[in-house]
Amino acid sequence: MLRPTPGALTSRRMEERPAGVPSQLYVHGGHQPTHFSVMVFDGETPRLEELSSPAALNRIARQGTPLWLRVSGLAEPQRIRDMLTALDIPELLLPPLLETPQRPRVDGLDEALLVVLHRLGFACDPTQLISSQLGMVLLPNRLITVEEATIGAPFGELTGWLLARVGAVEDRDLDDILHFLVDEVLDDLFPMLEQITNRLDDLEEAALKNPTPRLLSRAFQYRSNLRRIRSLIWPLRHEIRTLLSQRQRLLGEAALAGFREMADLVELLFENGELLRHQCDAITQTYAASVGNRMNQVMKTLTILTSIFAPLTFICGIYGMNFAHIPELTWRFGYPYALLLMATIAAIQAWWLWRRGWFQDWTSPH
Repeated sequence: MLRPTPGALTSRRMEERPAGVPSQLYVHGGHQPTHFSVMVFDGETPRLEELSSPAALNRIARQGTPLWLRVSGLAEPQRIRDMLTALDIPELLLPPLLETPQRPRVDGLDEALLVVLHRLGFACDPTQLISSQLGMVLLPNRLITVEEATIGAPFGELTGWLLARVGAVEDRDLDDILHFLVDEVLDDLFPMLEQITNRLDDLEEAALKNPTPRLLSRAFQYRSNLRRIRSLIWPLRHEIRTLLSQRQRLLGEAALAGFREMADLVELLFENGELLRHQCDAITQTYAASVGNRMNQVMKTLTILTSIFAPLTFICGIYGMNFAHIPELTWRFGYPYALLLMATIAAIQAWWLWRRGWFQDWTSPH
């Protein structure tokens, strides 16, 4: 019997989805078709069966063997409720599983463990994130997973490993499977962070060589993605440690050890995300510094031209005055003399500025 504290199992919906909608949900108009399957740990070798009705599930459940019910797609919520009711799933656990999007959570009760996560991935554009909700409930001899969207078979790698493995049921305890599922979702974040790291390194190099407004826009997009990843990891830091302190009876020693490692994994993900956010800030600062250097280079070039042509303009102004008696006006070599004087002054001034390093390109990547 569940004895949750007041408000413990209330639906904690997010104001908006933490990332974009997966392409599967676009194709199906917002909800993927509902599909049911069950893995029964009966005897030495588990078996996987497709389900079409609650009666078939009820028949399997009456055998009393451990089972893993896999639900993919939320297009038929009432049918999902009927299936879960056939397994005597408490009504309190249904809203966090069926309502989207939910905040990430790990809630441990006397005879149940509820986990809600979001599986993240990249869209066609690597700057765009997509997310699909994954809800998991662990009960005595029961494990239920509800996926919002899937590509292919649910948890194909883990399913293949379980079906190919031969051994006693204790080798595939449901609490260990739950730990593997959560660990799989979290492990998928590391390749994403590595890909973001590589792209941020390219952006940082581009910010030094050729800063453009588009580069700054992509840096802000990656920073926004990292903020979303952080928002999904942050709640798990506290809730996993709270779960470990509760000494949940459904979790064996191996699963507890796995959740302790998972707590360290969440901390590592959080720290890596923070480092990448600081790198985004560094790219923004590098971009501002590069743009400032280029602007300084432009102003320096204009200053050089102005300083060279200022004395020449002064000479032209003197000989352009409309006085009747200017000695050089009647001189036969006055015009060549004036040109030679201006050229000499310009050459001397350019040489002097060059000696002082004014012609050095401050924006050069070298």
